[in-house]
Amino acid sequence: MSLVSSQYAPQACKPREHHFLQSEGRILPLGADLTDTGCNFSIYSNSCRIWLLLFDDNNQEITRFKLIEKRGKFWSTFIQGVKAGQNYGYLVESDNPTIHNKLLIDPYAKALNQALEWRPEIERPNNHCWVAKSVVVDDSFDWQGVEKPKLKDSDVILYELHVKGFTWLNPQVPVELRGTYLGLSHPSVIAHLTSLGVKSVQIMPVASFMAEPRLMDLNLTNYWGYNPINFFAPDPRYAINDAVVEFKTMVRQFHAAGIEVILDVVFNHTAEGGDGGPVLSYKGLAENSYYYFDNMDNADLPKRHANFTGCGNTVNLDLPWTLKLTLDALRYWSSEMQVDGFRFDLAVTLARERGCFEPYSAFFKALFQDPTLSQVRLIAEPWDIGPGGYRLGQFPSNWYECNDRYRDNIRAFWRGDSGQIAEFATRILGSRDIFPKNKRSIHSSINYLCYHDGFTLEDLVSYENRHNQANGENSRDGHGHNLSSNGGVEGPSFDSRVKQSRAQLKRNLIATLFLSQGTPHFLGGDEIGRTQQGNNNAYCQDNEISWVDWNLDSVKQAELAFTKQMIQLRLQSSVFSQLSLVDDGFQLHTDAVEARWYHPDGHFMQKSQWHSATAQVLQLELESSEEHWLLVFNASEYDVSVEFPTIKANLVNWQLVMDTSLNDGMLMQSNQVMPKLGTSFAHSIMLLSAKEFIPD
Repeated sequence: MSLVSSQYAPQACKPREHHFLQSEGRILPLGADLTDTGCNFSIYSNSCRIWLLLFDDNNQEITRFKLIEKRGKFWSTFIQGVKAGQNYGYLVESDNPTIHNKLLIDPYAKALNQALEWRPEIERPNNHCWVAKSVVVDDSFDWQGVEKPKLKDSDVILYELHVKGFTWLNPQVPVELRGTYLGLSHPSVIAHLTSLGVKSVQIMPVASFMAEPRLMDLNLTNYWGYNPINFFAPDPRYAINDAVVEFKTMVRQFHAAGIEVILDVVFNHTAEGGDGGPVLSYKGLAENSYYYFDNMDNADLPKRHANFTGCGNTVNLDLPWTLKLTLDALRYWSSEMQVDGFRFDLAVTLARERGCFEPYSAFFKALFQDPTLSQVRLIAEPWDIGPGGYRLGQFPSNWYECNDRYRDNIRAFWRGDSGQIAEFATRILGSRDIFPKNKRSIHSSINYLCYHDGFTLEDLVSYENRHNQANGENSRDGHGHNLSSNGGVEGPSFDSRVKQSRAQLKRNLIATLFLSQGTPHFLGGDEIGRTQQGNNNAYCQDNEISWVDWNLDSVKQAELAFTKQMIQLRLQSSVFSQLSLVDDGFQLHTDAVEARWYHPDGHFMQKSQWHSATAQVLQLELESSEEHWLLVFNASEYDVSVEFPTIKANLVNWQLVMDTSLNDGMLMQSNQVMPKLGTSFAHSIMLLSAKEFIPD
């Protein structure tokens, strides 16, 4: 009896001569598991029959085998003679015309032979020529003895970047490497990161993805990559030859430089979209086993894809096989690819059970007990758009959380909005109202001013309105509440006063970020004035709007120098990088810090002053046995006379370390001794020390 049914015989070509032999396979591990003699193929599917198709390097089918070993919904077979680099895919027998005779990508594929590009032919039967093929991978790699950096929390400064956009215009990266994994780990890039003081790169999604059909119709693309089709395979777009080897090489180079790699991962939805979306992998194999549906508990009502993500579908980790898929992918990236941590896009979705966010979900429990994944850095975007989707502060204690309330308050305070001062004080001391003492670490809050979604820092001070016309939606897309300002002119300006005002505002924002308690997140390119021309949702712009421009004039060089200075200042100070307050019993500490808040007149802040609608100036004193700092924040439009607090025992005077309104904000090398009364200039931060501060 033939192993190939006539109904599913190849349409475009006849089987070629081959030397493959089929035998009984193993259910686990799932995916393509290479051995010395061949390869075991195992897949989860609720179909009644499933075929494994093998292809040559020209996307032509060589042969196919019907999987013969089945246990429950797990299918497997062993094919003797298969070697690393073999292209393959699956085809299921189904009465459903949307699935019939369509090549499907293995959910456990470790590599794809090409980037998956949408075209209408993918939706038609006999789509084999157009669908990316899964690739059998040899996981062996020489790590050359390089190990993970294992950074202390206090050393972590997250630096977010895009593989292509960060290197595409960088003249120090060889042309052939630009836009690739190897280009991102080029010595010139590592030198830039090291000179900044950055030891944690947060890389935007690299798991294989496909642009939405709607974008392709507009001649746009999903540049950011938040539309995955496979959770394991690094996208071939960023590789020269072998994506897996080149990604590992990139990680090895970063680790050798003491830099950890954090991946932005998208497990909440896939590129298959909602009802009527393309069938590429999961939908064809076991649609009901991977996705959430509306009316799941009512058999009398039609089932529709639930859309808690805004992307058409929602991956359902409440189901054991999807939970296993996700955990296996995380272990693969952490163990085999040596990634140090993950930032989870729309993380609330992953912890939904029966549609509701569950603080003790199976996903959280599995991560907590896993010997590998319990050791990695876990960062949540703590929301989605489903019911009860905003969950900031409600993730397990071993997680970090992106703190949008920090972003909004810091922006509003420095924009000059009234009534912000009390929350401002809370935010810069670690947002303990959200991450309570004795329950969450001081590092739990991911503090950020700008993220990939939103204005860059340059645009935050240059535009009051979003300018997303290039996205094809008449600027209706993107966030409309940006808390931005433009200094009186929308967009680029040649007015020296406007330019100076914008530069000073950026210095205030940067200094606040790196002097705040929590874990700072910095958007790559913000240190050199990167602009997206007012576009605050550049997800579909693979062009100069999104790419980092490395041509540095004197203004950009000054901003770069100031950013380096603030990072180094933070890293050299335990007070700014790891605050332990006197009444904080969560951390074991030997050098507790006293924090005192003062009115500009030198007296302790009173309750009425905290709630004053007009208050925009305050002082913060931070004192430990080793360090003694004073910060003066002035978000008002006026120069203000300030009486500095009296130093204990009056042994020394306050010395000015930095003023963002003077000297481009650079440190005062002369350690200027300040009188009892000083002047805080409008829109500025003063940093003073009670002991001589000499930077390294």
